Amino acid sequence: MLEPDRDRKRGSAVTSKVARWWKAQQDGKVRCELCERRCLISPGGFGYCHVRQNEQGTLFARSYGLPTGFAVDPIEKKPLAHFYPGMSVLSFGTVGCNLGCRFCQNWSLSKAKLGDRTSVPVTPEAVVALAKEHDCPGLSYTYNEPIIWGEFVADVARLARASGLKNVMVTNGYITPEARKEVFADIDAANVDLKAFSERFYEDLTCAHLAPVLETLRWLVHETQVWTEITTLLIPGENDSAKEIEEECRWIARELDVDVPVHFTAFHPDFELRNKPRTPPATLALARDLAKKQGLAYVYVGNVADEDGHSTCCPGCGAAIIRRDWHEVLSYDLEQNRCRFCRTEIAGRFSDSPLTNSI
Repeated sequence: MLEPDRDRKRGSAVTSKVARWWKAQQDGKVRCELCERRCLISPGGFGYCHVRQNEQGTLFARSYGLPTGFAVDPIEKKPLAHFYPGMSVLSFGTVGCNLGCRFCQNWSLSKAKLGDRTSVPVTPEAVVALAKEHDCPGLSYTYNEPIIWGEFVADVARLARASGLKNVMVTNGYITPEARKEVFADIDAANVDLKAFSERFYEDLTCAHLAPVLETLRWLVHETQVWTEITTLLIPGENDSAKEIEEECRWIARELDVDVPVHFTAFHPDFELRNKPRTPPATLALARDLAKKQGLAYVYVGNVADEDGHSTCCPGCGAAIIRRDWHEVLSYDLEQNRCRFCRTEIAGRFSDSPLTNSI
């Protein structure tokens, strides 16, 4: 883990801030309007996320400026396959989450509360400086759900964009229309976790609902300039049926765009869902095949060894134009955004020098 130097940590670091996106209610209560839970919070209480607190009728963002650490990651790890391949991003997160996923693969952060994990008090300026210090052309808001620390995301992203850096968000998409314009204002790319394609799954395994996530996806793809990719973690016996996968892919093709990249990733037993087996590679291969049959142009698999499933193929000539092994780019045959072999245009954001940190 990286850490900002002592000089940059001193002085002006803010570790709590009056929240945006809330309304005062009767009896000193407040209604948080950041995520679709819209928690009604009594004085002294916290929202479902455990980081937004009502103090005497005012809502505070208690995790503001308190990342649990920083790391330099390849953009492919987010995963993003069509956003400046090979680019390094400075990744960081805080604690808490607005979903209750029983299968959470990062529960040590998402299920933690303030004080459970060591934090690094830091200003938005220090985050941007740290990215530059480590030659990262971009920042990634990740590890736990960035929506719940939307104020810090918005403040850091604004400074990062002004400094010429890219902003990437890894999110569950469970955000209100009132907040999303500001939270995503300076975000350049997002990977949205579409946990499943059934309300039953969302209610039983995430304590949330499907419809708001679908609405966020529609908004991102059709009303913003945010490059958007989708990840679905396939859990045996829960969301991995051919019928559900086909329904999800059909919806993506119809409501979003066939050029939206989709990542099917493998589950491993964790947190409260340890009685399920790992996802067989054959399930991921089937999902990829079903997605292509529904017309999706760019489909990937993750969390398994599968060079073909990690690589980008041209929908025109079928050539592997970006070959990958896990998160490593092995070869690159794009010129700007066109296939070097047949000149087909490839959806995404690309540069001519993917294997350097220059974009």
